[in-house]
Amino acid sequence: MFISDAYAQTAAGGDPTTGLIMQIAPLILIFVVFYFLLIRPQQQARKKHMETIANLKKNDIVVTSGGLIGKVKSVADDEVRVELAPNVDVRVVRGTIAEVRSKTEPAPANDSKAE
Repeated sequence: MFISDAYAQTAAGGDPTTGLIMQIAPLILIFVVFYFLLIRPQQQARKKHMETIANLKKNDIVVTSGGLIGKVKSVADDEVRVELAPNVDVRVVRGTIAEVRSKTEPAPANDSKAE
């Protein structure tokens, strides 16, 4: 009725490497899931944000990381001049721009229909 201690403690007689693989496999699976659900989307969002900041142009409406909303007046190498209100311009480091609310559209082509 009861299993003897010696019989219960005997090994299954399998390959020791399969036991190691079975112990490591869940860790690898967890890392893969974290990569595709957390790390990769964050990298893509950061890449898109860097592209947006690099493509800033005059008259874009931007939001800084401090929450200030303004219109881009000029763009330099590492800083942007932003107009917050009429006759109120501030210089903002390019990296502190959190969002571009509205981008300026390219000029329309001359071959548009005249109505």
